[in-house]
Amino acid sequence: MRPLRSTSLRLAAAYAAVFAVAVAVLAVVTVTTTRTALRRELDRRIQAEVTALVQEYRIEGMEGVVQAVRERDSTPGALNYGLQGPHGEPLVGRLADVAAPVGWSTQVIRETDDNDVDHVRVLVVSLWDRRLLVGQNLERISRLYGLVLRAFVWAFFGVILLGGAVGLALSRDVERRFAEISAAAQAIIDGDMARRIPLKGRGDDLDAVAATLNRMLDRIGALMGTVHQVSSDIAHDLRTPLTRLRQKLEASLRAVSQAERTATVEAALQDMDAILEIFAALLRIAQIEGGARRAGFRSVDLGQVAAAVAEAFAPSAEEGGRRLEFRSEGSAFIHGDKELLTQMMANLVENGLTHTAPGAVIEIGVAAAQSGACLYVRDDGPGIPVEARGRVLDRFVRLEHSRSTPGSGLGLALVAAVARLHDAEVSLDDAAPGLIVRVSFPRRLQQLGGVS
Repeated sequence: MRPLRSTSLRLAAAYAAVFAVAVAVLAVVTVTTTRTALRRELDRRIQAEVTALVQEYRIEGMEGVVQAVRERDSTPGALNYGLQGPHGEPLVGRLADVAAPVGWSTQVIRETDDNDVDHVRVLVVSLWDRRLLVGQNLERISRLYGLVLRAFVWAFFGVILLGGAVGLALSRDVERRFAEISAAAQAIIDGDMARRIPLKGRGDDLDAVAATLNRMLDRIGALMGTVHQVSSDIAHDLRTPLTRLRQKLEASLRAVSQAERTATVEAALQDMDAILEIFAALLRIAQIEGGARRAGFRSVDLGQVAAAVAEAFAPSAEEGGRRLEFRSEGSAFIHGDKELLTQMMANLVENGLTHTAPGAVIEIGVAAAQSGACLYVRDDGPGIPVEARGRVLDRFVRLEHSRSTPGSGLGLALVAAVARLHDAEVSLDDAAPGLIVRVSFPRRLQQLGGVS
C-alpha cells in the first residue's frame, strides 16, 4: 500500500491538523487573555500611583507632589512621572514634555539618542492648575507577549511533527495488519482454504475483525466441506437406486406379457419416487439452512405440537406392535416455525419406530426449565454407538451399511437443520437401554415466544 493513499495516514494527518488548529486557537485566546490581563494590572498600578500622589497633594501640597515625583522618577524600574504647569510647560519628570490629554491614553515617545520609539500607557489628572502624568512603558508587556507567542509557535510545529510521526508509525502498523489480511485472503483465493488471519493478541478492533473473519472462513470451509460431502454422498447413494431403475426399465423391455411389463414399470416408478423424495429432502434442508423460514416465525407451543405428532403416529406405532407415549410438563413456548418443528418431531418419532423392535416403547416429551425449553424422544431400542452419534446428524449417514432398511439417511440431518434454524442444540445420549434425542431451545427464544 502506498503511504499517501493509506487511510490510517490520512486520518493521522487529519488528527494532526485538528490538533494544530486547536493549538492555534488556544494560542490566540491565551495571548489575547494574557495581554488584556497585563494591561489591566498595569492600569491598576498606574491608577493606584495617581491616587497616592493626589493624596500627597492634599496633605503636603504641590511642593510635596514635586518632591515625590522627583524621587519616584529617579527610581530604577519604577513608573514614569511628569508634572506640567498651567499652560502645559514641563516642570519635572520624564513625562513632563509629553502632550497627552486628560485621562487614559497610549503615547508614542521617541528617544532622542537612538531614535527608538516607545509606547507608553499614560494617565493624566489635574491638580488644581497643574497636570500630573503617570505612565508605564509597554515594552515588558510586548516582551512577554512575544515569549508566549513564540512558545505557542513551537508548540504548533511540535504538534504537527509529533502527529506526523505518530501517524506514520500508526500507518505502518495498520498497513502491516491489512497486508496480513490481504495475504491470507489471497492465499484462500489461490486454494489454501486452511489459511487464517493471524491474531496479535492485543484485543483491539483489528483483532476483533480478524477473529470475525476467521469465524466466517471457518463457516465457509464447513459449508464447502458439506457441499463436497453432499455431492459425494448423492453420487454414492443415488447410484444404487438409479442402477436398479435402469435394470427394471431394461427388464420391462424384455418382458413378454403385458402384466409382467406393467409390474416392472410400477416397480421402476416406485424407485423414481424414492429418488425424488431424496431430492425433495435435500432441497428442504437447503431451504432451512438458508434461513429464509425465519421470516415466518411465530409463537409456538412445543407441547401442543408434540401432542399432535404423538396422536398422528399412535395408530402406526400400535400397528407395528410398539407403544407411543406422550409426556408434557406444562406449556413451553418458543419463537419458531410450527411446520418445521412438526416435521422435526415427526422425523424423530419415525426414526424411533423404524429402528426399534416390536414391543418397544417410544416416548415423546416436552419440558420447560429456567434455561429454556427441551423436546426429547426416548426409545428402548438398540441405541447408537457413542462413536457414531456425531455422524448420524450428517446427510446420508446410515449405520446399516447394507441399506436394506427403508430410508435415505436424511431424517436426522433435517432435524439438525431445523434445530440450527431455531438456535437450538441437538444431543444424543444413552437412555439405558435405547437412545434419547434432546433438542434444547435457549431461554431467550422461549421468552420471545411467550410474549408474541
